[in-house]
Amino acid sequence: MKRAGLAILGGFLAADTAVAQEIGSQWNGEAELGIVSTEGNTETQTISAKGKVVNERAKWKHQAGLEALNTEDNDTTTAERYTLSGKTSYKFTARSYLFGIATYEDDRFSGYDWRASEAVGYGRRVIAEKNLELELEAGLGARQSKLDDGTDEDEGLVRLFGFLGWKISDTSKFTEELSSEIGEKATISKSVTGLKSQINSSLAMKISYMVKHVSEVPASIKKVDRETAVTLVYGF
Repeated sequence: MKRAGLAILGGFLAADTAVAQEIGSQWNGEAELGIVSTEGNTETQTISAKGKVVNERAKWKHQAGLEALNTEDNDTTTAERYTLSGKTSYKFTARSYLFGIATYEDDRFSGYDWRASEAVGYGRRVIAEKNLELELEAGLGARQSKLDDGTDEDEGLVRLFGFLGWKISDTSKFTEELSSEIGEKATISKSVTGLKSQINSSLAMKISYMVKHVSEVPASIKKVDRETAVTLVYGF
C-alpha cells in the first residue's frame, strides 16, 4: 500500500512536469527556511525547510510540496520529519473544482515508521475577492500506516479542508488552513495559522503556528504536537 500511495504522488509530480510543456502554463512557488520551536513528542529548537511549486492553466492546477524538519543535539537526533504532497485540481467552473491529493509522511517521533493517504473530492471557492478568499473541500480516500513495531494499518477516511486568506494590507497577509482526515482507526486534525509580511517583491517574513491532533496514538506518544516558526520566504 505504501508503494501505491507513492505511485499516485509520483503521478501528480509527473503531471506537473508534463503540463509545463504546454503553451500558456504558469509556474510559481515558494521556499521557506527558518527556526522552529516544537512542543509535544519533540521539545527542541531546530531548522525547518519547506518548498512548494504550483502550475496553473485555464482548467488544471497542479501542486507539489516538500517539508523537512531535522535536528541533532550532541550527535543525537531529536526531531526528524519529512513530508511529501501532491495535488491536482480540475476546474469545471470559475469557483468549483474536483481534486485528487496524495501525501506521505515519515516522522521518526510519531510512533509510526511512515503514513500515506490519498483522497479525491470536490472543492469550492466560496469567497474570491481581491483581499479575501475562502476555499472549502470535502472528499473520500484511504490511509496506510506502518507502526514502529512493524504492524500495518489500512483504513478508509473522509477528508475535510478549509483555507482562509485575508490580505490585511499591501504587504501583509493572514492565512488559516484547517484539515481533518477522519479515519476508521484515527482522526488526524491540523491547524496552520500564518502571517506573512513582504520585505520586497520576492522576499517575505512569515510567522506561523501549527497544531496537530491525532485521536489514537501508540503508547507513550502524545496526541498533540505544536510548532511555532519564524521563517524567511522566497517567492518565485
